[in-house]
Amino acid sequence: MGEHWIDRQIREAQERGEFDNLPGAGKPLGNLRQTDENWWIKAKLEREGLSMPLPPGMQLRKEVAEIDETVADIRDERVVRDLVTDLNRRVREHHRRGAPMPGQIVRVLDADAVVERWRDRRS
Repeated sequence: MGEHWIDRQIREAQERGEFDNLPGAGKPLGNLRQTDENWWIKAKLEREGLSMPLPPGMQLRKEVAEIDETVADIRDERVVRDLVTDLNRRVREHHRRGAPMPGQIVRVLDADAVVERWRDRRS
């Protein structure tokens, strides 16, 4: 039987030098023994300088935990309150969607307490 179409395409590309000087040529392939099926996604995010997306509940927990850092450079109290109000709205919406998974229980923030801490840091 003759040469298959795909084999011919590969052979012709090799003859044209299309596989010469590819990035990583002559280097070992990484991640061959990876057991994490999402290794390639994580590697891409790392190369792009991005962080792994979190499930909604965990993302909200992170935002709640980092609220003081989030509002630190804001100059207007009204904007601080608006940010806390919006975050609380999203937390409540998350609670309404159903029972959270373990590790995704999110607390609502006390806007007055956040503003008080914000004021203390500014003085």
